[in-house]
Amino acid sequence: MHVWWAGLADAHAGLLALLDPVERRRYGTIVDRAGRGRFLVGCALSRLALGGLLGLPPADVPLRRVCPRCGGPHGKVRLDLPPSGPPSERSGLDFSVAHSGAVIGVAVCENGRVGLDVEEADVGLDVDSAARVALADSELAALYSRPPAERRPAFLRTWTRKEAVLKALGVGLGAPLRGLELSGPEQPPTVLAWPEQLEQLEQLGQLDARPDLSLSLTDLLVDETHPAAVAVEVAATATGAGADGAASVTGAPGGVRITVRDGSAALAEYLGGATVPHITPGA
Repeated sequence: MHVWWAGLADAHAGLLALLDPVERRRYGTIVDRAGRGRFLVGCALSRLALGGLLGLPPADVPLRRVCPRCGGPHGKVRLDLPPSGPPSERSGLDFSVAHSGAVIGVAVCENGRVGLDVEEADVGLDVDSAARVALADSELAALYSRPPAERRPAFLRTWTRKEAVLKALGVGLGAPLRGLELSGPEQPPTVLAWPEQLEQLEQLGQLDARPDLSLSLTDLLVDETHPAAVAVEVAATATGAGADGAASVTGAPGGVRITVRDGSAALAEYLGGATVPHITPGA
């Protein structure tokens, strides 16, 4: 699995050439300047990352956004590859986009469902209000047993884990966060209990995959500051360093190797006219 990190400062008008007509229309409807920048960087970085794995020009990566409830073009973005095609068009790829403040990330996974979340460490947040919505009773009690100065980072760590898990399942916040109980922030990330509502979502066809306790969940830290987490629905077994020397971290449990890549550099190379390097699957 590959995780690319970039920043809001990487937003540049030259990246608009990578967007398809649906993305351009959505970009034009976003009023907030920072929101437009995050959307642009997320789209462009997704296309560069996927194009490198598929051996396709980034602008030709077929992406599709369809809301499962209303059919509008604002659902989870997915690859829309034909069922049959040349070997270079690999199937089995899933990806997830996350952003918070000035941090934007894209995770791409081979042969598994992936969910990525990040929270900017200094983003404005009412921890007390958010905790009452997001934490199970046991998690809430554990949070308030901590000194006040430790509560915010502990909450953000748990929040990113939960969002990553629900994104990997394809439901986002469609399932209540309080029903998803996790291990403590200092413990290896593990799902202890699933929301009962997931069964209802599966029956409605709104759940990508049935969850189980073998789901791999890994904590990350962006720029040594911002908490992030990535969840994979199918555990992998590969370990080791990336073939190109990119930073690599192995999550536990599950043994999923995560190769961390410099998304800002990839965007700058594209804007500078450099050829986007092909990424060997599994490297």
